[in-house]
Amino acid sequence: MWVIGAIAVIALSSSIGSAFSNNFNGGNSAAQRAQNLLAARFPAQAGDTADVVIQTTEPLTQPSNSAQVARLVAALSPLAHVTAVQSPLVPGAEHQVSADGRTGFAIVQFDNTSGHLPSAAVKRVIDVARSFSHPGFAVSLGGNPISDVVTASPGSSTGIGVTAAIIIMLVAFGSVVAMGLPIITALVGVGVGFGIVDLLSHVLTVPTFGPELMAMIGLGVGIDYALFVVTRYRQGLAEGREPREATVVALSTAGRAVMFAGGTVVISLLGLFLVGLPFMDGLAIGSISAVLLVLLGALTLLPAMLGFAGRAIDRLHVPGLLRRTQTHERGFWWHWSRTVQRRPWICGTAALAVLVVLAIPLFSLRLGFSDSSNDPTKLTTRQAYDALAKGFGPGFNGPLVIAATLPAGSASDRAVVDSLDQKLRSQHGIAAVAPARFNAAGDTAVIIAYPTTGPEAAQTASLVRHLRSSVIPPAIAGSGVNVLVGGETAAGVDASHYLSNKLPLVIAVVIALSFLLLMAVFRSIAIPVKAALMNLLSMGAAYGVIVAVYQWGWLSSVFGVSRTGPIDPWIPLMMFTIVFGLSMDYEVFLLSRIREEWRRSGVNTLAVADGLASTARVITAAAAIMVCVFLSFVINDPLRVLDVFGLGLAVAVLIDATLVRMVLVPSVMQVLGRANWWMPAWLDRVVPTLGVEVEVAPPKPVPEEAPAGVG
Repeated sequence: MWVIGAIAVIALSSSIGSAFSNNFNGGNSAAQRAQNLLAARFPAQAGDTADVVIQTTEPLTQPSNSAQVARLVAALSPLAHVTAVQSPLVPGAEHQVSADGRTGFAIVQFDNTSGHLPSAAVKRVIDVARSFSHPGFAVSLGGNPISDVVTASPGSSTGIGVTAAIIIMLVAFGSVVAMGLPIITALVGVGVGFGIVDLLSHVLTVPTFGPELMAMIGLGVGIDYALFVVTRYRQGLAEGREPREATVVALSTAGRAVMFAGGTVVISLLGLFLVGLPFMDGLAIGSISAVLLVLLGALTLLPAMLGFAGRAIDRLHVPGLLRRTQTHERGFWWHWSRTVQRRPWICGTAALAVLVVLAIPLFSLRLGFSDSSNDPTKLTTRQAYDALAKGFGPGFNGPLVIAATLPAGSASDRAVVDSLDQKLRSQHGIAAVAPARFNAAGDTAVIIAYPTTGPEAAQTASLVRHLRSSVIPPAIAGSGVNVLVGGETAAGVDASHYLSNKLPLVIAVVIALSFLLLMAVFRSIAIPVKAALMNLLSMGAAYGVIVAVYQWGWLSSVFGVSRTGPIDPWIPLMMFTIVFGLSMDYEVFLLSRIREEWRRSGVNTLAVADGLASTARVITAAAAIMVCVFLSFVINDPLRVLDVFGLGLAVAVLIDATLVRMVLVPSVMQVLGRANWWMPAWLDRVVPTLGVEVEVAPPKPVPEEAPAGVG
């Protein structure tokens, strides 16, 4: 069934294709209202634009160059979904030629926004424009429609992460077969996920990096989930169970825990729907699809493969590495648990100090969408960005689209728009302004203004706010003319502000959910309070690290950061929901074993130490796999947003599985003593019990054969 389903989904997605879009608009922001206005009243200006940037060794006005520009414009104009192409050499386009005359840009006006443009049509524009490039006449293209189709394809980062996971599991299992089953399970789930995300992009707004984000999450959790099931299956074989019984036991125990873990991640990701932006819904559904697919694979595909493997799961073993049983007696983790037990205050304080230091950069966090200056230099979008920045200034990569409605359409209304045009030209922070354009009805106008700073710069965001609050209102006062500041740059400013305001709500809901869930599982007040604080500390440390690296530039050479900038505003939201789900996995895995020991012995000290010793090895191995998968996207992925996201997840998981789970949690629980398990009687009666443990019958003894001749 899995083979048939995978073939069907991949074949369907291949035939239909994808429709990814970096459309971060949504809601009722000023930029979105400007877009809606242009779509209704000025269709010719409602679509997105692309810049065809031309760099020449001689001035553009030189006869051979001007003739080539004319041929380029003529070749682009009749292409599908292109409504107009404005040459830099026509009257009124003086702002499209640099001061030295050797750089210019033609503006390609599309008939729709990027999310609704066929990728084939945009690729045709790119191919035709680049065909005119030759020595002395370089052509590159930028703009949102171009970025949507030229971003690097996934694959290489995934391969590095899988390779790292293979090495870790070979060391952990010592068997090629045992190692291969989790890898196959995760890859099949992620492979189907690629097809589903492609299909979802036709009905949802899914950014171009959506598939890679899905692969990152799917591989990390998928390999871990399958790892837990395979580990329990091998333990069952070591206990003397038959393969079929060992599979049943593995699903009843590890499978139950995996179901709870995956469900927790999905529930936490549902918190992203509180944001209410289309692209966040697309990212959430894509990520949820990845988790559900690898979870389904671990609970259905993996048991089927175990049926084929049987006792051969330990074949093809690596000499000296095969480990059939796992024990914590007198090993490293046994000694470590006793160290924490003896010195809980010292260990806990040291771990807390490290987390606080790592979180300090968080207080200078600046949210904003990355621009094409962060693209790899081999991409035409980066080449176009650099050419425009050098010839005109970085602000020409993110023009502001100022839309005005003229209720009367009279000469006085036009005079107000013209006056605003002139006032914009004199504003500090604006490099150039194109003349106002009016629609056929005369009731709508568009002014294009180019900032002096780049789209992701803090000064540009301040300029947008300044125009809206201090420049435009007095310019149109008493006239009836209404003006909105839009365009991709303004939309990014609006979305960043909106998402930063939504972040506390998402965090509060996720923390409240974790509190209720842990209280129902462990029948305690202290444990969920502690877990909420630990989650905040570990996430604060992870946020601090990405700010220090990508915003401050610390260790930039180590992580390949070519240019510092703000943190994309969706990253903290996605990071928190995903890491919350993953940390809950480790929290439940560790605390369930501690609670089991406590219920057996009634001694908190012994329960904490033995619970830590028995789970530490599995938690650290699972976390190591996730960290390697996430870091592989940092090492080898050209997209900055995935670099930031990958490093943030890797740091968060590493901190959570080491400092938090192995040091801070047991230290605090050691100090609290029996208070860990206190819960008011009335609350115990109200809160439903949600158990994650199951009693497993011991293996049946194998009957001994009677000696020959007896009976």
